Amino acid sequence: MIPASVIPLSLKKLQKDKYLRRFRFLVLSLILGVGACASSADKEISQPAETQMSASWQDRPADSEVLYQKRFAALAARERLEYDVMAPVLGAAQPNLPDVSADVLPPSAVEKIVGYAAANNSSALLVWHDGKLAAEQYFDGNSAATPMVSKSLSKPLSAIAIGRAIALGDIKNLNQKLSDFIVEWKGTPKESMTVRHMLSMTSGLLEQSFAMDPDSPFPRAYLDPYHGQYIIDEYPLTDTPGTKYSYNNATGDLVAIVIERATGRQYEEFIGTEILQKIGAPGGTIWLNRDGGLAHSGCCMLLPAESWLKLGILLVNDGKIDGAPLLPEGYVDQMRTASATNPYYGLGVWIGSPYEERRGFMGPASQAPKVLHSAAYLADDLFLFDGNGNQVTYIIPSKKLVILRMGDSPPKEPEWDNSFIPNIILEALDN
Repeated sequence: MIPASVIPLSLKKLQKDKYLRRFRFLVLSLILGVGACASSADKEISQPAETQMSASWQDRPADSEVLYQKRFAALAARERLEYDVMAPVLGAAQPNLPDVSADVLPPSAVEKIVGYAAANNSSALLVWHDGKLAAEQYFDGNSAATPMVSKSLSKPLSAIAIGRAIALGDIKNLNQKLSDFIVEWKGTPKESMTVRHMLSMTSGLLEQSFAMDPDSPFPRAYLDPYHGQYIIDEYPLTDTPGTKYSYNNATGDLVAIVIERATGRQYEEFIGTEILQKIGAPGGTIWLNRDGGLAHSGCCMLLPAESWLKLGILLVNDGKIDGAPLLPEGYVDQMRTASATNPYYGLGVWIGSPYEERRGFMGPASQAPKVLHSAAYLADDLFLFDGNGNQVTYIIPSKKLVILRMGDSPPKEPEWDNSFIPNIILEALDN
């Protein structure tokens, strides 16, 4: 993205009109199931959303506050926000998984994991092993075509996007400063923040919490129609970047800004063209902060379950597709290497070892609720995508194994056990 923050109003209008034309084309393509292979003219990308923002968050249009307050009131009343501005993310024209193979897992193991998933409000359970689909089960009227809310499964996808941008040469490496792209940070305490800090949740930005105060940074960074510029200008830095693990959604949403400014392409287009289409995964939609605005990269994408499974398969295969690299050499190893500040978190993904019975998003020392692991994972190299409500994708390279569970939050009693399903499968494969 061009770092200039102010452009002529006439050019803004032209870009907005162009975006709307592109949006209508993509929606029609999504409905008709076409458009995965666009012509060179169709691939022309409008000016990325962030360059259309005002010079600072304080200078945003007055009507944006009306929309923010409406969203805040809805969240306060319903405790769940409906995504109100969606943009298409185009996937492969003909995505497909192999048929379920009965010779991978014994029926008794499949019965156990399907029963466990069903008892825990699941929408989908998929198991892939070395090129074969060992189990595929959908629940409560869901199907392979159902778009499912990603929650924080979007964070590892955003880390994959950064890896792809590095492979394309748009980002130098994980140690490049974000201020090369977020030029507003030059000369400020945020200037030392790097790409690695962003992906490892060691950005130094204020740790995630919850506050029903419309002026709190937590709802502002999530609901504001100019949330990207709010994060850049207003979201507090509480620690020196790189010195502390602090999980927060603002850091996850920084990725879209960096991708757009580094590549000159909209985040949703980059994800669709450079990742989903290349791995043969179906597309979906993503929440924008406003019409023609910025996508949320830390959450808020709707894709069929198969897409998240195929992202896991990409990482099992060390970032390669049919032997050809999509990600830089060694990037997947970097993703599944824990930082010095949290032994369980790498770059957008969670690390399975060493064993600890309870682990939470907020880090080892936090008193926040933690997820039960009744036993150590039976594979030392297991790592996983893990989102709110126990959206999980387990990835075990040594076994060429990917397991996915998506759905609503499990019942509180008996509580969800994060190690149950993968250990049943791993034990079955070893016998």
